[in-house]
Amino acid sequence: MSNKIDLRQMFNGLQTQMVAQLNTNRSFIKHPGSKGDSLENTWIDWLRNYLPNRYCVDKAIVIDCKGQLSDQIDLVIYDQTFTPFVFKQNGIFYIPAEGVYAVFEVKPDLNKGNIVYAGDKIESVRKLFRTSTNIVDRGRLFKPRALTKILGGILTIETKITDTTIEGHLKKLKNLKSIDIGCAVNHKSFYVDYNKDDSIFNIPKDNDLTHEEHNELINTFYNSRTVKDIEFSKKNNSLVTFFLQLTRYLQQSIGTVAAIDLSEYAKAINFEIDEEI
Repeated sequence: MSNKIDLRQMFNGLQTQMVAQLNTNRSFIKHPGSKGDSLENTWIDWLRNYLPNRYCVDKAIVIDCKGQLSDQIDLVIYDQTFTPFVFKQNGIFYIPAEGVYAVFEVKPDLNKGNIVYAGDKIESVRKLFRTSTNIVDRGRLFKPRALTKILGGILTIETKITDTTIEGHLKKLKNLKSIDIGCAVNHKSFYVDYNKDDSIFNIPKDNDLTHEEHNELINTFYNSRTVKDIEFSKKNNSLVTFFLQLTRYLQQSIGTVAAIDLSEYAKAINFEIDEEI
């Protein structure tokens, strides 16, 4: 009996299974709205199955403590440990902006219009106001951390345009609209490598930033970064390369989201939270 597993074969089987499911839904569901819902649910279920349990995945609207809303987002990866409340009303999830790790637009095709549309949806989340507060971990008090990046991406089945054309469309998305990662599962996945200054997130221990200053910092990061390179995968491993890159971003580039300052949300009902026990 062999004590090894063929990882390439296992990854290929995973890709084949996902492609078959997406293509079946696209072929047999004719109503445009139902077809869109089916594609979104397929991606949501797949990521729920394979991402670590610390990450929640849903279709949602993102909110902030000022009552502002994002557009409806097809797929949101979010936290419920440091962001303990998520509202559900009439079947729609409302997720505080502080808990968001990543947002994705789900479409049948990767083309110019859908890339631009995805950028608009991503911007509607990134521009929301976020808070950051102290946390206690293993008996130690930690000061508010810098706001984390929010990954923005697009997920599709097909694309009929070349890598060069895709690259041109991605480079035109600036500031809060910029896309980090994407997958056209029948053809390729990609990630965008940016020239960026991560050092701005190194906040000195004796420097207590206001919520407004935290938001200015994350906006400066997005407004100043520029595209360095765009990497594309091969056709037969588009899904696996997308997943590996996404997981790398979530675990090593973002880590854990900043803890939500619930007192800012309590102001909506004129309630003051007691911070001491």
